[in-house]
Amino acid sequence: MNIELLVSKAKQVCDNRGARFTPIREKVFRLLATKQGGVGAYDLLEELKLTESSAKPATVYRALDFLAELGFIHKIESTNSFMLCHHFDHIHPVQLLICDSCGHVQELHSTAISHELNNLSAEKGFKVKAQTIEAHGLCEKCQQ
Repeated sequence: MNIELLVSKAKQVCDNRGARFTPIREKVFRLLATKQGGVGAYDLLEELKLTESSAKPATVYRALDFLAELGFIHKIESTNSFMLCHHFDHIHPVQLLICDSCGHVQELHSTAISHELNNLSAEKGFKVKAQTIEAHGLCEKCQQ
């Protein structure tokens, strides 16, 4: 998807929610928009320092917290990295296919998986508040 279109959409979401899409938040968003897989916070920091020499780890973590809170990004817990969500204009179930060879991450949105997890959880008396399911393996390219 076009990065400018994503940025415009993100700014609109922020405006609708009364949130500030500061220049630093936008820069971190743009960096993530150029990536195919998960990116670590310190890798983002190094790239951010190219234009923001005074950037510190807290700068990046605050921006990532904001972007996650608004649903613009997903945190990949198993690799402690982050990726842009191209479907942030609506709440959706998330399943991530993570290639252990090249690092590519593909996002799925299966409501069937989401419903099954919620149903099984409810049977155990558990209420799911949020779910991101991560599956590790090899992408099609790396299997060849």
